[in-house]
Amino acid sequence: MTPYFLMALSALLLALGVTPVARQVALRTGVVDRPAARKIHTHPVPLLGGAAIYLAFILALLFWGDRQYINEVVGIFLGASLVSLMGALDDRRGLSSYAKLAGQLVAGAILILSGVQVRIFGNSLDMALTLLWVVGITNAFNLLDNMDGLSGGIAMIAAAYYTLLAAMGDQYLVGALAAALTGACAGFLFYNWNPAHIFMGDAGSLFLGFLLAAVGIKLRFPANSVTVTWMIPVVVMGLPIFDTTLVFISRLRRGRNPLTAPGKDHLSHRLARLTGSRREAVLICYLIAGAVGLTGVFLTQATVQEAILVGASLLAVALYALWWLEFRPNAQGAEP
Repeated sequence: MTPYFLMALSALLLALGVTPVARQVALRTGVVDRPAARKIHTHPVPLLGGAAIYLAFILALLFWGDRQYINEVVGIFLGASLVSLMGALDDRRGLSSYAKLAGQLVAGAILILSGVQVRIFGNSLDMALTLLWVVGITNAFNLLDNMDGLSGGIAMIAAAYYTLLAAMGDQYLVGALAAALTGACAGFLFYNWNPAHIFMGDAGSLFLGFLLAAVGIKLRFPANSVTVTWMIPVVVMGLPIFDTTLVFISRLRRGRNPLTAPGKDHLSHRLARLTGSRREAVLICYLIAGAVGLTGVFLTQATVQEAILVGASLLAVALYALWWLEFRPNAQGAEP
């Protein structure tokens, strides 16, 4: 675990140092998120936090990464850089959701061409599932970036669990990527916690989502059956998957485009209305992410029967939560 600790610590320190610089650059160049009717903040907030996360992550890998794995990182790095660039263009000038989706599909194709893909069926279904997973998780973190400290904190928790899972399976490449991401998110979170001094923007949220999707694909558990192990990254990503599902169902019910219609209809917004505190809402999301992450660790040692029971239980809880939040009478539903 020592190399992973050094990787995470280096990325954390780099993020702590780089983020204030990114903030000043954003203020001077006008790359800021301005207040709007459907936004929570009341004053312009710098948007280059994603660049700080990106730099801290890359520099930590350059300092401590093992050069023998460099070829395996190229596809992940190129894909993550592409979606981050698309996000940066959206932050600066605005891009349509379909243009961003096209960029994500290209990034997913780069992953597949570099050999990073789901391996369950052994045919073309694996490639389709890879694209679905990459695009889904990438957008899930983009959607999750709706409250101070939320997307970065959930990414940090997920990356920390990926680091642990990689260490348990002696997978250095996955562990190095996850550890560097954990540290970069932790350093950024120091400035992004409520009240946030800087936002990561689409450049950051898309980068985090894509990288976590790719690392999830790279995780391997040869000691257990694929019938069980495919569930592990899905469970670790449980909170962003649930939030995206909730938002899509809610917006479709109201006749709105899930990809383009903004709104305060996320899990975090509903929890904030229930608790009366945005900080408490974010902390509850952290607790949920931590709980599903622990469940993912348990699944590495689970039998097929145990995994089916756990999966069915989680699905039942998720369906009940969807009903309670969206469909029950007097639910704390989406704001119009």
